[in-house]
Amino acid sequence: MLIVNVGSTSTKAAFFRGLEPVFQETILYSAEDLSGYAGLSDQLPRRRDDLDRFVEKNAILLTDVDLFISRGGLGKPAPAGAYTIDEAMCSDLLEGKYGRHPSALGPAMMLSFAGRYGKRAVIVDAPSTDEFDPLARISGLPEIERRSAFHALNQKAAARRMARAVGRPYEGLRLVVAHLGGGITIGAHRNGRVVDCTHGLTEGPFTPERAGALPTQDLVDLALSDVMDPKQLRARLVGRGGLDAYLGTTDAREVEAMILKGDAKAESIYRAMAYQIAKDIGAMRVALQGTADGIILTGGLARSDMLTGWVRQWVEDLAPVFVYPGEDEMAALAEGGLRVWSGEETVRSYGK
Repeated sequence: MLIVNVGSTSTKAAFFRGLEPVFQETILYSAEDLSGYAGLSDQLPRRRDDLDRFVEKNAILLTDVDLFISRGGLGKPAPAGAYTIDEAMCSDLLEGKYGRHPSALGPAMMLSFAGRYGKRAVIVDAPSTDEFDPLARISGLPEIERRSAFHALNQKAAARRMARAVGRPYEGLRLVVAHLGGGITIGAHRNGRVVDCTHGLTEGPFTPERAGALPTQDLVDLALSDVMDPKQLRARLVGRGGLDAYLGTTDAREVEAMILKGDAKAESIYRAMAYQIAKDIGAMRVALQGTADGIILTGGLARSDMLTGWVRQWVEDLAPVFVYPGEDEMAALAEGGLRVWSGEETVRSYGK
């Protein structure tokens, strides 16, 4: 399997045999490298050329690749799973029909590669995965519907990992999964479906770089004030909020170092983030009608024993807590590819 995961300033590329990563590389780009491109589509030739170089450097025979896999983008809301990459999907992603994100480039790159050799190209558990219950969509204003946008790939992978650990099928469990990273999303998994989840950009706890849910009237007042213009406010909410706004850093390791040196403010803010994570875990347990087989903490911030320790103190009476640090999206995509190859998972059509 040839696998690609495109981010804002990187392209992660990997060649897997089964679950074994034979070659892996992260191709990095500076802001200056990409500043000359007017739109996402304009980056495609360069990103594709760099992926070609990865293939050539490692002498990968593309004729032997069985499956081309990309991380999904912000496409049409649909249930989780594997979807064939087609022109309709790539068009929606590159046009930003449902939201703009550099991950839109990956499917287009894989469709191009697969087309050369008559092979299949798929995405697995895209961030636009939508399995919400009807009640979860109602916001409080008819003009605004709650939408599903979360770390579906890593949440589902961590949930399946926990299911294997306890010897039960993921489709038979009720779980609360908290992805903790630069963005934080907390989902209620019921029998294999994420029936409710905090939105990755506009809801949930504050994060190292995002403001999370805010008091709405105060936010409106701030937007109408002269403190900052709309562009500055958007950047503050997603990118310069959370830990960065309070402490001037998005690096949790720096925050922990500040705390160990006796910085009371840093400890208060970091504890508040743990507190908000725990509150939303409690809310998602309610979405599961008050019963959960497990609570999973995953993502990069799950490496922080300090943070996960505080969260445990608030939630360990609700259900057993499992901690799976990191977010190996390439391995998760490979696992999805194997489910497709073995016939365990049926590939769906994006258009349908």
